[in-house]
Amino acid sequence: MNEFSGLVAVVTGGANGIGAATAALLFERGARVAVLDRSIDGVSDDFFPVLCDVTSTVEVDAAIAAVVEHFGGLDIVINNAGIGAAGDVSANDDDEWHRVLDVNIVGLARVSRAALPHLRKSARAAIVNTCSVVALLGVPNRALYSASKGAVAAVTLAMAADHVKDGIRVNAVTPGTADTPWVSRIVDSAEDPAAAAAALNARQPMGRLVTAGEVAIAIAYLASPLGSSTTGTLLSVDGGMNRLRLG
Repeated sequence: MNEFSGLVAVVTGGANGIGAATAALLFERGARVAVLDRSIDGVSDDFFPVLCDVTSTVEVDAAIAAVVEHFGGLDIVINNAGIGAAGDVSANDDDEWHRVLDVNIVGLARVSRAALPHLRKSARAAIVNTCSVVALLGVPNRALYSASKGAVAAVTLAMAADHVKDGIRVNAVTPGTADTPWVSRIVDSAEDPAAAAAALNARQPMGRLVTAGEVAIAIAYLASPLGSSTTGTLLSVDGGMNRLRLG
């Protein structure tokens, strides 16, 4: 498949996890891909790597400008950069609330804002945001993270409405618990890592974690010109976590 041939894509948080899997898949299908991340050590030569912290407007604006200068345009933005947080609503102090929201939702807005003038020039423009199943259902000890991803779901729909007349499609994926470095760190730090891993697997009806590659396939569909009638969609990749009740 080469439906992305000639298109330029930006993937934030593209150095590892879901972002890295997405960057690799888009490149495999013909896209020219820029990877934006706070560390670009080890990023493949297949990509145009750009150091970028999405909490900095200056860095975001410079990164998008660098991508456009390097490739000559911009067609696709994958807003994947994000961080996690654990605990109930009382567990995180004000600074942590501001930090997580600054990355997960304001960072998305910064990147989208910088990219919009270039996306409006593209005939196949798309934005895909990485949301989470916790935006749609309650999960214990994820209050702050859930709040940030709930905001991602809401802003995805608002952006889709705002920019449909510009020819820019806006969608999001809502993964379940995914096998990513962040989840691995949570499991490894648990008092009983084996029990923690088993509990995460059991929480999803399919009995296993979602893979980064599975999420990347969903992102690629939403970004693809072949999905040109899909906008304002939150696409679940969660092993049935949101919709299925087996007991």
